[in-house]
Amino acid sequence: MSKIKIMALGGLNENGKNTYVIDVDDSIFIFDAGIKFVSEEMYGIDYIIPDYDYLVKNKKRIRGLFLTHAHPENALAIFDLLKVLPDIKVYATKYTIEYLKLKGLDTTKTSVTEITAHHRIKFKTVSVFPINVNHSVPDAVMYVINTKDGAIVYTGDFLIDPSMTGAFGMDLGKIAYVGKLGVLCLLSESPFSEKVGHTSPNHKFESFYTDVINKSSGRILVSLFEDHLYTIMEIFNALVNSHRKVVIMGHRLQSVIDMAIKNNYLKIKPGIIGDLSDLNHKNTVVLIDDDKNNQYHNIKKIMNGYDKFITLKKDDTILFAEPTYDYNEKKLVDIQNELALDNIESYAIPKAQEILHHASSEDLMMMIDLLKPKYFMPVEGEYRYMVNNANLATSLGVPNENIILKQNGEMVTIEDGKLLDKTEIIKIGDVLIDGAKGEDVGELVIKDREILSENGIVLISATLSKKTKEILVGPEVTTRGFIYVKDSSEMIKEIKKISAEIIKHNANEKVVDYNAIKQEIREKLSKYFYEETESKPMIIAVIQEL
Repeated sequence: MSKIKIMALGGLNENGKNTYVIDVDDSIFIFDAGIKFVSEEMYGIDYIIPDYDYLVKNKKRIRGLFLTHAHPENALAIFDLLKVLPDIKVYATKYTIEYLKLKGLDTTKTSVTEITAHHRIKFKTVSVFPINVNHSVPDAVMYVINTKDGAIVYTGDFLIDPSMTGAFGMDLGKIAYVGKLGVLCLLSESPFSEKVGHTSPNHKFESFYTDVINKSSGRILVSLFEDHLYTIMEIFNALVNSHRKVVIMGHRLQSVIDMAIKNNYLKIKPGIIGDLSDLNHKNTVVLIDDDKNNQYHNIKKIMNGYDKFITLKKDDTILFAEPTYDYNEKKLVDIQNELALDNIESYAIPKAQEILHHASSEDLMMMIDLLKPKYFMPVEGEYRYMVNNANLATSLGVPNENIILKQNGEMVTIEDGKLLDKTEIIKIGDVLIDGAKGEDVGELVIKDREILSENGIVLISATLSKKTKEILVGPEVTTRGFIYVKDSSEMIKEIKKISAEIIKHNANEKVVDYNAIKQEIREKLSKYFYEETESKPMIIAVIQEL
């Protein structure tokens, strides 16, 4: 009989950062290592990852990291994880490995094992069994962790669509077989649990793309994500019967498409891909790589005339080939309004079809019905989606006491096949990554950036005589994002006056109390600024001797 512990380092009550830990008889298996994209209010932070302290403390017990598919929210934190656990063994399918190599994974320095669906990976008393699932990238898998007390299943991201075949296919027969053998606990994704019905065919847009292509007389600019190869494939399929050339803009997008073609994940019409010489032709389709961390940035750059290669034309058509979400819907509407004012046609995916390759309610219930788990644990997505996923399981007969709803860091324990009525809590924090440094920035830095963005900065500088301690130069006042100096001469004079009085008060011929000067300048100017402007800029005082 086994002692099993299940915990999320990230992914519960949030979108992204998916990292799940399954501990079976003191052997730790990690499933996915995702990042979380941030909002504009995070002031320079590129992404968020989980705190890996728990894994570092237990690194001797880790048997491997198992990646479900090649998406940032599930795989891109591998580089941060490798910084603290460089010897960890990584297991992934071919496409996922090739994708990560494009992102910088060095397989000569990292222990990477390419796995294939339906081939068991053995670890003493435990084995891990991958099964193909339908998703927007090839070679996506779910995992079955076989223990003495039954299987633990983690679905990763999926939908159910029998028409998706080959590297995008799903083996429902194998899933049903696992269910017949007995599933102890199912960890199932939740983001679209509130969407009624099956996801298919709402995730298919080839006919929509074809319609846009057919009624556009000029050049078409398509904004899409490199991560969704299925979307890229649909764009190329929609162009099969046209005489248009495709020009790919963006090194990352070009690299993914080249890799997919080379490995037969993407089959395209011969001669369809052009080069920069085709860029301004009216029959050209330009694929523009969008950025999940700053969506629509590249299109906005083109609209504002800042792009190095592309100048917007009146007969251009803009196609946004990715669904919108609550956080970016207004941004897209503003962009389309701006395009309309310039008489440029634009199209976005119809609102009724805004579903990506995730499981809706009927897909989720079918997975539950096929596997018939004893315990059910919703994962991935905001808490309300997890609750709705739990309700779907309840409707299929899973008892309420067998539903596991947890937050990150709350560890579930199953002993001898029974869920224990206790929850061990591991302190799990967020690590904020500034891409320029690739390290944790911290909450205090974010707070400083927030103050700077909202109230600006004021720099007070002065030079004193080393002998007499008299003011030789200054005080000088420099501001950024606070007031316009030319329009605020009276305020600048008052700032200088207050600062000079403070310096003289704290300086004599023997010694200068620099800390007292800086502290008093901050306190008195803060009060003065708030009384005059109701703002609280960051105040920095620099005093030196000469």
